[in-house]
Amino acid sequence: MRVTRRGFLGAAGLAGLAAAGFGPLLATPNQTAELLRSTARLPEPFTVPLPVPPEVTGDHVRITQRLTGIEILPGLRTPVFAYDGRFPGPTVVSRSGRPQVVTHDNQLPVPTVVHLHGGHTPPEHDGFPTEAAHGARDHVYPGTQRAATLWYHDHRMDFTGPQVYRGLLGLHLVRDDEEDALPLPRGDREIPLVITDRAFAEDGSFAYPSLDPALRVPGVAEDFMEGVLGDVVLVNGAPWPVLEVAAVRYRFRILNASNARRYLLALRPGAPLVQIGSDGGLLETPVTHAELPVAPGERFDVVADFSAFAPGTEVTLRNLIGDRTTSDVMRFRVTRRAAEDSAVPPVLSRIERLDPARAARTREWRFALEHHGDHRMWMVNGDRFDPDGSDADPVLGRTEVWRLVSDAHHPVHVHLSPFQVLARRGGPPSPADAGWKDTVDLRPHEYLDLAVRFTGYAGRYVLHCHNLEHEDMAMMATFTTR
Repeated sequence: MRVTRRGFLGAAGLAGLAAAGFGPLLATPNQTAELLRSTARLPEPFTVPLPVPPEVTGDHVRITQRLTGIEILPGLRTPVFAYDGRFPGPTVVSRSGRPQVVTHDNQLPVPTVVHLHGGHTPPEHDGFPTEAAHGARDHVYPGTQRAATLWYHDHRMDFTGPQVYRGLLGLHLVRDDEEDALPLPRGDREIPLVITDRAFAEDGSFAYPSLDPALRVPGVAEDFMEGVLGDVVLVNGAPWPVLEVAAVRYRFRILNASNARRYLLALRPGAPLVQIGSDGGLLETPVTHAELPVAPGERFDVVADFSAFAPGTEVTLRNLIGDRTTSDVMRFRVTRRAAEDSAVPPVLSRIERLDPARAARTREWRFALEHHGDHRMWMVNGDRFDPDGSDADPVLGRTEVWRLVSDAHHPVHVHLSPFQVLARRGGPPSPADAGWKDTVDLRPHEYLDLAVRFTGYAGRYVLHCHNLEHEDMAMMATFTTR
């Protein structure tokens, strides 16, 4: 009998969870996941330069998915499922209001399906989990959305976790005239920071507890399905990298592309991270963070000002909820003075407020580990994911209030349209909830209310936990817009 990822939490899975100390809470204070430790020789932090993925533009972009070897740890080659031979893949750039076709040619030994995370996309091009295949496929992105930091990644049913872990992720930037008109840092002072965590086997390969025999790494246990944490922090595919900066402002587009790890980011010596954008683009006004929580799938567009630091100063981006090797993310080395030609305006954009008092209806979505026959599984509303069914039928153009309820850490992602966070536990949203969101950090034993209005496209979409191991074990639901 084939053991599926969604059926794994049977007797053995429960024993593994109990041994891991999950019990009824199913979470550590900061993570719902278990740590994999590397056996490879790891480099000293802050010795590898920060790479920046190349940008690709145009009305028709072609990306090839193939297996390749990349030097991530110095002196070792890591087999990677790569977009165009890179990890992360190239940064696709498009223009709001201008359609773009991205052709993905899958030459990997496994089927794949690409999801543009945060994209306002027709259902036939959204990357539904059961549509994984080999060969070339065109994805048509109409560009019917404002400027924002999106990302693309594999979305194969039951195997999103291992395939993203092995490299299938990349950024997609949408630009527009409103954002271009702002005096924000640009050019070589606008830099993506794609943050992931990985564990490495002795030969440099990614260590992952896969149930797929073709992907399994010898010596790695298989009982990590509450979530996988690595002990190496990568930024743009480099371990604890360093970036030389001038004593001016920089714009950083931060993506947490980790399978399960949450981060609490802060600069040391202290300097604020001034948030100018969220998942769905510009905020109305900047939000200043001394510490910035980032859950898997979330994006934060921030400006950091290094003008207060003398040349020679080293500023570290820390993870305040990390431990040992995961406490540091990367380092900035201030090397020179330079002319400042940017600013952060007090008003960035205008955002329409969705009125919950005018909502057509309210729905509740419960994310929890629940019994299903002899197994316990990560589920939504106590049901297995049914790709052929539908759990909700929202009407296009009508606002709904959705309540999300959790038992553990569940970063929740909603496809098609962004939402606005209304409340946490009946109180105000957190500062990190500002603006248009498509992924939100749902914490243990928490409920969260959001307003969502789907527009543009009728069809079948999903919402799910973006802890990828939870997603692969059925923590996903289908809704059909009409």
